Amino acid sequence: MEESDYQRKIYYILLASFAILTGFLFKILASVFLPVITAALLACVFAPIIQKINYKFKIPWTILAVLITVFLFFIILGVSSLLISSVTSIVSEYPKYESKFLHIYKILANSFDLRFDEDMSLAGNIWQHLKVREYIQGIVVTLSTGLVSSGKNIFLVLIFSLFILIEYRMTNRKISYAFADRAKGKILRVIRRIIQEIVHYLSIKTAISLATGFLVFLVALCFGMDFAILWGFLAFTMNFIPTFGSIFSCSITTLFALVQFYPNYPKVFAIFTLIILINFMLGNIIEPRVQGKNLGLSPFVIIVSLTLWAYIWGTVGMIIAIPMTVIIKIICENISYLHPFAILLGNDPKQTKRDFQ
Repeated sequence: MEESDYQRKIYYILLASFAILTGFLFKILASVFLPVITAALLACVFAPIIQKINYKFKIPWTILAVLITVFLFFIILGVSSLLISSVTSIVSEYPKYESKFLHIYKILANSFDLRFDEDMSLAGNIWQHLKVREYIQGIVVTLSTGLVSSGKNIFLVLIFSLFILIEYRMTNRKISYAFADRAKGKILRVIRRIIQEIVHYLSIKTAISLATGFLVFLVALCFGMDFAILWGFLAFTMNFIPTFGSIFSCSITTLFALVQFYPNYPKVFAIFTLIILINFMLGNIIEPRVQGKNLGLSPFVIIVSLTLWAYIWGTVGMIIAIPMTVIIKIICENISYLHPFAILLGNDPKQTKRDFQ
């Protein structure tokens, strides 16, 4: 008994060391792991769709995988074009907001005892008195590097997704040859459960995010906000990040409304209130009811996972934090030594114990 407890302690120490080492490797080798894992998650979503179409219409699997990849490429291309045109429109419309920006900056300068020269433009005041030259240069370099890196990562994700989807149909056969009957059954159950949970989560999250973005777009349009499509798209994208994403999108949209409609505070307050209500109703009332208890993650674990994956992979890490944590929980449920961790990650101990295989 004592020897068994000693072995268990050694096992947990080695497991903790392995987890920490894996986390550091994920961060250090992000350029390698991030595209592969993102592609794997996308493949988990589209593989069941390809499977159904292949079974029903007898279209070759490889052709369907290529068509899905091309479809994703055009979706990304369309979104990129929308973002570029929106940013271009904001830059071209900037002179219209110059006086309002300058007035708001004057109020901030008086409040925080900053230097302000009325004969200079807003950019001139910020450039000369706040000494942000180095920061601006750093931001420009970071953005240019980030755009090149993002383009490369998107290309890699699409290529990896294509090959993973093509290989997916051989998964059962490979596992059958590679493992014994008992291990084979457990591995196949884990894979099916992971795919089921990821598809369930991402499909509902996408639907809720689309509804959030569309309603925010309507609010912006009804109140006459410029670039309404951009604010709707921002709400849609940020809604994939639990809690923090909605706060960020609400803050940015409200800030722009303040700049555009200043000093019409009631209008700005109405926009802020409606956006908050949309995010609260869809994110805190409707989504939990539709999502149900399938994920079974503790709210505290969700917050910790967001922080952890954000540290490892930044914004993309926050977006895929929940699917990654669900995968870890499912793996823990299927390894007897890791059952305590599955219970700690879960929201309902009884439900988690029922999920043990």
